[in-house]
Amino acid sequence: MQATRTRRVEMPGMPLSELRVVEIGSGDALGYCGKLFADFGAEVIKIEPPGGDPVRQIGPLVDTGDGRHESGTFAWLNTNKRSVTADLDQPADVARVRALLSSADLLLDARHPTTIAASALSHDELRRAEPGLAITAISWFGEHGPYRDHLTTESVCRSLAGLVKLVGPVAGPPVLSPDGQLGVVTGLTAFIPTLAGLFAGADQGARRFAVNGFESLLQVTEFDIALALEAGFTRPRIGLNRFGRGFPVGNYATKDGWLGVTVVTPAQWLGFCEMLGLPELGPRYSVTADRFVHAQQLIEIIQPALLRKTTSEWFERGIALRLPLAVVPDMAQLLTQQVFRDRGSFAKVAIGSATFEAPVLPQHLTGSPPKPNGRAPLAGADTADTLPTHRRRAQRAATAGDTLPLQGLRIIDLTMGWAGPSAVRQLGDLGADAIKVESCQYPDWFRGTDTRGPYFPERTYEKTYWFQTMNRNKRGITLDLTTDAGLTLLKRLLAEADAVIDNYAADVLPRLGLDVAAMRAINPRLVVVTMPAFGVSGPWRNVRAYGSTLEQASGLPSITGRDGDPPTMVHAALGDPIGGINAAAALMLGLMHQKTTGEGQHIDLAQVECMLPLLAPALIEQATTGATAPRIGNRHPRFVPHGCFPCLGEDQWVTLAVQSDAQWQALCDVMHRPDFAADPALASAEGRRADEDRVEGAVRQWTATVRPDLAMVTLQQAGIAAGVARLPTDLPGDPHLMAIGHWQPVVRPFMGPHLLPSVSYREGDATTPYAIERLAPTLGQHNAEILGGLLGLDDHSIAKLREDNVIGDTALSKTGKPARAG
Repeated sequence: MQATRTRRVEMPGMPLSELRVVEIGSGDALGYCGKLFADFGAEVIKIEPPGGDPVRQIGPLVDTGDGRHESGTFAWLNTNKRSVTADLDQPADVARVRALLSSADLLLDARHPTTIAASALSHDELRRAEPGLAITAISWFGEHGPYRDHLTTESVCRSLAGLVKLVGPVAGPPVLSPDGQLGVVTGLTAFIPTLAGLFAGADQGARRFAVNGFESLLQVTEFDIALALEAGFTRPRIGLNRFGRGFPVGNYATKDGWLGVTVVTPAQWLGFCEMLGLPELGPRYSVTADRFVHAQQLIEIIQPALLRKTTSEWFERGIALRLPLAVVPDMAQLLTQQVFRDRGSFAKVAIGSATFEAPVLPQHLTGSPPKPNGRAPLAGADTADTLPTHRRRAQRAATAGDTLPLQGLRIIDLTMGWAGPSAVRQLGDLGADAIKVESCQYPDWFRGTDTRGPYFPERTYEKTYWFQTMNRNKRGITLDLTTDAGLTLLKRLLAEADAVIDNYAADVLPRLGLDVAAMRAINPRLVVVTMPAFGVSGPWRNVRAYGSTLEQASGLPSITGRDGDPPTMVHAALGDPIGGINAAAALMLGLMHQKTTGEGQHIDLAQVECMLPLLAPALIEQATTGATAPRIGNRHPRFVPHGCFPCLGEDQWVTLAVQSDAQWQALCDVMHRPDFAADPALASAEGRRADEDRVEGAVRQWTATVRPDLAMVTLQQAGIAAGVARLPTDLPGDPHLMAIGHWQPVVRPFMGPHLLPSVSYREGDATTPYAIERLAPTLGQHNAEILGGLLGLDDHSIAKLREDNVIGDTALSKTGKPARAG
């Protein structure tokens, strides 16, 4: 390879501008992980086969000029990257790629694990030759376990991960979501440990991580898994336009569109009834269980009332009443909503002669924001010998003696619920000292919201399963921030911290005198992450929201399900885990900028914006064609047949996808249908789509005679992507998850023995994940350790704080005293 001819000009203010990244492989997860690097300033070089990545031909297609049409989604995933074509079966091309890797900081590799192992660019060989090269492998199921070699699609993987079976009509079939979500979730999940490794890399050495999509998706399922482990069962599928265990939670028609409603607490129900002019309903159905049981009766009363006003009128009234309501937009409405326009949520993507709008990365670092999309390369637009020079930062590989990559960082966790705590947990898993701050008067609401009965005397707030899941690898203290003493102690913690994160409503901390400016005045190098639903500014900044509200406001329900059905929810409070993963990525970016410059900054994360990348294909279709295709339910624009089909047994289902005409022939063999195999009208996907009802009828006829696990095994052996539609309660016994050590048995005070999930990646050649170092803290567990050991308070001062209820280790009632039984 010839010496490079130019030196790269780095853009100032970009957190990753000192990095060179090489991508090998294909797929949305690889593309999105690389986009995070490229749009934040890294030089990302995509290695494509001659003729280009096959994903360039997956719709929606845009006219790039000279008679070419390429994927708009591919272009969005590959903004600000370079493209070099190489045939990795040819020694000369392998040598050119190897030379590129000799100067790279990171290899992102989405080839199948067996392909990597047999390649001239195997990871073992690269690590021997280039010990300073960090590597992250991205695959569907990881490098070990019984599913490793399974053929899959997004719907198949989602089904196995427990994200399908709870959605849809009571009688079935379960509803499959459109493609586009798994790649974003997996790409983000890969980005977090990868950037953590690079954060420490110059000091500790380069690391290799292996990340898989299946475990990444379990971050979305984990709350329902925890519910199932606590209750011993998973709630049933309760029908279209129903969500969770509450009511009303769903999307309801108004005078001109759809209103997303999430009513959880008795106070919200009373306010909702008052808003509708139906105050008499409030007291009669103030108990959630009563509303759930009488849901159909209440719908018949509520729905006519909602038809009297427009969606916007109800929504604005909801803001005033602090009700979690949302405008449920379609793609055309979403692209024009002023709240997103004002935040710059969409920006131009260019490829060839085509330009169109698409979502901007939601990690809104106010001091070093991402590039607002940009130009994507045509295949082979660059050549290896004309790329600018680059010097790798790390010179050695990490060893077993190195600490976890974020060891030495301190993060103050002011979050509650799911989104914020799961974000901080990600960095705690990687070695950061995460200090969770609660108060005895207002513990994290994930410890339980019903303070009646045994909550205080039996300390049930220490026994909720989902709190344990979200808060591993943290220390915990209590501080009453409504007191001067509590506020002073928090400020002392902030003065020595690297980052702080809160997910309160936008007006909560400012009322305590702790707005962003105040926190940064205490510590100018502090990274401050705020994550209200719509950001800290704008007319919707005070919108109250749950994870379901975020899903509704994102527009995702309008592209899910069948044409003619109400906008369809995915039944996973999707906004919470998606917000958490995005916040963790944002934290890492802020910390990377801080390490390079010594500067802190505010990261204004709007959780609803975090949802927009999940809709990118539909948004791009709307932006490029002026319309979005009608919803097609469980069918697929490319794979025929594709769906979730009934199996032998009660409410048993298998998801399958035929991705080629050869697979269709294999399916006909499995179904014992030589007549279908010989029918020339069904030989192509277009032909099968023209007769899709008859094709699906034949598939149902076969699957109904087979147990779901046997159907999956039989189809996989025939070379057809298939997976059981599992319930969350099935996942602790999933054979793949058991084999790869995903579940860690632990014992904690008040909880006793229980299972906790692990991280979604492995480091080095490890076949098991990081061990959990700390279990979720009991309330105030580390008060003395942190206030005494870290802040230097003496025993007398700590005792006085306890006496004044500024700190403590038991929850207090509103009277400020522990409640007693009876």
